[in-house]
Amino acid sequence: MTAQHPLAASNPLAEQLNATLAKDCPIALALLSERGKRFFFPSKGILAQGAEAKTKATRYNATIGIATDANGPMHLACVHESFAASMTPRECYDYAPSFGKPELRQAWQKKQREETPSLGGVATSLPVVTNALTHGLSIVGDLFLDPGDEVLISDHHWENYELCWETRLGAKLSTFPLFDQRLSGFNQAAFMQALAQRRGKKLVVALNFPNNPTGYTPTRAEAGAIAEALKAAAAAGTKILAVLDDAYYGMFFDDACERESLFGRVAGAHENLLAIKVDGATKEEFVWGLRVGFLTYAAKGATPAALTALEQKTAGFIRATVSNISQASQSIVLKALAHPQFRAQQREKVEILRARAAVTARECRKADYAGLWDVYPFNSGYFMCLRLKNAVDADRLRLHLLDQHGLGTIALGATDLRVAFSCLDESQIADVFARIAQGARALAG
Repeated sequence: MTAQHPLAASNPLAEQLNATLAKDCPIALALLSERGKRFFFPSKGILAQGAEAKTKATRYNATIGIATDANGPMHLACVHESFAASMTPRECYDYAPSFGKPELRQAWQKKQREETPSLGGVATSLPVVTNALTHGLSIVGDLFLDPGDEVLISDHHWENYELCWETRLGAKLSTFPLFDQRLSGFNQAAFMQALAQRRGKKLVVALNFPNNPTGYTPTRAEAGAIAEALKAAAAAGTKILAVLDDAYYGMFFDDACERESLFGRVAGAHENLLAIKVDGATKEEFVWGLRVGFLTYAAKGATPAALTALEQKTAGFIRATVSNISQASQSIVLKALAHPQFRAQQREKVEILRARAAVTARECRKADYAGLWDVYPFNSGYFMCLRLKNAVDADRLRLHLLDQHGLGTIALGATDLRVAFSCLDESQIADVFARIAQGARALAG
C-alpha cells in the first residue's frame, strides 16, 4: 500500500486500479466502499490467461474448463434442439468473459449512444454485462456502500433496494416524496431540500424512471431540474454517486415524458459526481427470464484508464460471485439487437402497452371512483398506483380482492395499491377497476 493512497487494498492489482482512479477519476475513488477498494479483476488469473490463449493458442488450447470436440463445445442433442435453428454450440455453451461478450458490450454501448444524444462527447465505460438489473444494483452496493452509508431514494421505490443495500450491506435508505402534494408531478422542492440537508457528505442518489411502482417518468423540464439539482449539490461539496435505474427504459406513453435516460444529463455534470446507468434487455427486449443487464460508468473528466479500472472492479465482483453471465442469453440478446426487425418489433410491443396505459388512465379516473382513491401520476412503464381513501387499508383490500374476486394486486404500505396494466388485456381493465372499487366500498362500510 502506498503512502499516498492509504487504502484498504492488499492485492497489487487492486492498488494499481485505486491509484489510477486517484489520478484520473478521484470522485470514483472517494465513493468506493472499503470492499470496492479491495476489489480487482484477476488480470493474470485463469480467465485472463484463457482469454489470451484464445487469440494466440492456434495449435492447442488447453486452458479453459469446458469439454470440446471437433464441432466446438460438447453438448447434448436434446438440449441443442432448443437452439439449433440459429445458434452455434459456441454461442450457447462456451463460457462468456466476466465482463460479458465483447460484441454485446459494444452493441449495447452503440444503442445507449443512439438513444441518449445528451451524452454528447462525454466518455463512458464500455457496459459490463450483469445477471440483469438486480445483480447490477447488488454490484453497485458492493462497490460503493459501506455499513451506514446513506442512499437517497424516492418514497415510492422497488422493495428490492432495501434487500440489496440495507439488509445485505447495512446501508441506510432515506426517502423524499416523489410527488408534490397535488400529485401533479415530481416533487422538485423536496428533492432539492433532501440534497441540501446532506451537503458535503458522501451520498448515493438512486433514481428509477419509469418508476416502479408508480409508472411515472419526469417531464423534460423536470428531468432538467433534477440534473441541475444534482450538479448544484456536487458543486456545493457533496460527493454524489447517481444511480440511474433504467429498468423500464423505452416504455414511454406520453409526449411530455423525458425520452432519454437521466444518465445523459448527469454523466458529465460535475467532477464530484459519478454516474452509473443500470439497464438491460430484461424489459427493453421483453426477455425477462434471460437475465441480461448492464452497468455503465461516466464522470466528468474520467480518463479511459479510470473507466477501465471501474470495469475491472465490476468484473472482479462478477468473477467472485457468479463467474460470468449466461453465454446463450447474451448471444440471443446480441442477435436481437442486430436483427433488421428489432426496432419495429420493439415498437409494436410498446404500442400495445401504450394502449393499455390509455385505457387504464381512463378507467381508473372515472368520476364514480373519485371518492375511493387518488391516482398517482403515471405515463410510462408497467404499473400505476392508487392512493386509497376512507381509511381503507391496502393489504386488507389486496386480500379481499384475492378472496372475493380472484384479483391479484400489490399492496404497498397502508394506502397504496399497485396495478400492473402491463399484463392486462384492454378488455379486462375496466372490470379490474370496477372490482377494486367494489372491494374498497365493502371495506369502507
